[in-house]
Amino acid sequence: MRGFSLTQAIRRAVAIRPETVAVIDGDQAFSWRVFADRVARLAAAFKDLGVGPGDRIVLVALNSHRTLEAFYGAMQAGGVIVPLNHRLGLGEIAAQADDCAPTVVILGPEFASLADVLGKDPSGNARVLIHCASGPAPAGFHAYEDLLAEHEPADDAGRSGDDLACLLYTSGTTSAAKGVMLSHANFCANTANVVPELAMDETTVHLHHGPLFHVASAARLFSTTHVAGTHVILPTGVTHATFVPTMFRMMLDEPSLRTTDLSSLRYVSYGSAAMPEPLLREFMAALPGTRLLQSYGMTELSPVVTILGWRDHLPDAADSGRLRSAGRPAMLAEVAVVDPADRPLPTGSHGEIVASGPMVMQGYWNRPDLTAEALRGGWMHTGDIGYFDEAGYLYVVDRLKDMIITGGENVWSQEVENALASHPAVAQCAVIGKPDPHWGEAVHAVVNLREGMAASESELIAHCRSLIAHYKCPRSVDIRDRPMPLSGANKILKSELRAELEGRGS
Repeated sequence: MRGFSLTQAIRRAVAIRPETVAVIDGDQAFSWRVFADRVARLAAAFKDLGVGPGDRIVLVALNSHRTLEAFYGAMQAGGVIVPLNHRLGLGEIAAQADDCAPTVVILGPEFASLADVLGKDPSGNARVLIHCASGPAPAGFHAYEDLLAEHEPADDAGRSGDDLACLLYTSGTTSAAKGVMLSHANFCANTANVVPELAMDETTVHLHHGPLFHVASAARLFSTTHVAGTHVILPTGVTHATFVPTMFRMMLDEPSLRTTDLSSLRYVSYGSAAMPEPLLREFMAALPGTRLLQSYGMTELSPVVTILGWRDHLPDAADSGRLRSAGRPAMLAEVAVVDPADRPLPTGSHGEIVASGPMVMQGYWNRPDLTAEALRGGWMHTGDIGYFDEAGYLYVVDRLKDMIITGGENVWSQEVENALASHPAVAQCAVIGKPDPHWGEAVHAVVNLREGMAASESELIAHCRSLIAHYKCPRSVDIRDRPMPLSGANKILKSELRAELEGRGS
């Protein structure tokens, strides 16, 4: 008996909604029947180009209907899709491609020059290149649309269950980046967790604005197909979207927000980084007709294990203080907080957050050592510190590596960031530890102010002292005009802020 399959969702969509719109990409639209045909033709081309069961297909391209087709075409051919972060340096991209040893490399027109480094493996053997665009392809590439026209639709290779579907590299330097192996069953479990909470069904119209090399964006691609909804590459009557906190700030600072018709937007889910409560409340007030939902997890968890549902964002519930929480365990997830010996901790005690369930990754690509460490005892060790309250809500207080120890006291950077963010002049902030000869580490804040507003270092420190214990408050504040360094997933890169502080950064 076959296990959970991501490609099965396409067949179901064709069966129940064959002529309804599956994908909108600018002025192009494809029905589920046409989308399925294009995916099957692409799968046939992949097989003809040498892709066999478990072979990797690297994708470096901006979002389009073709990138969606590449995801499903790779899996329908029996392969594994590997979307790489195009914002990385050339050496990082090349190292990740060499690590996964792809049979085929798909490049969008914006990244065709990467053929110089991705077109051959480390031994100098040529890799198959596909130009992910309409029209003729550059020399050395196969033209995407020609491949579809030249091949008859292929049958599904039948991969399912624990068979790999995607290889997603975690953010970090080349040496730190790890290929997270996620299976068909992993992503299907995530769909089961999020679809009821987001009320996703065949009327769902989801905006794919985030890069598909990020797990939250990739996972929502699958859940939208599972409900036979509509994928949108550009905003056209969107009902569902996913944001990270920095995007909330960008939207709120956009003058046209107040005059733009967003009445179709029913649900916005957010996650990926800590959400300051003042920013969340400001967004809720600006879009009162939109339901908010937070999800917590990580790439290794496909990615969601706890959910703060839309009902927890209603005024009465929000006043309970649980807006600062990450919600309760998702339907198929088991979540615990443990001490350094992996023993469960009681309610209210701080420890490492661990998770178990069908959404947990298969492991790290070619890294059995790191896999064994992360999955010890059958639990995924997240590296996050948190605690549960008496009602089963999880509060994430920091990353283990971001916790600041000052004068022997533990300071959770997110608590300080939440205090700073409540100052009316603060647009964005990040808190890190600064080496200090007396205290070991001193709390240091980096702040962007809102346009047209002012605040001094002493004013911001005094503001924090009115809200949290003095030892937790910043001892220094860097008020900067330039933007915060952001990852490809729009997370603030504290590693770069630390490097700047130590004189190693740009």
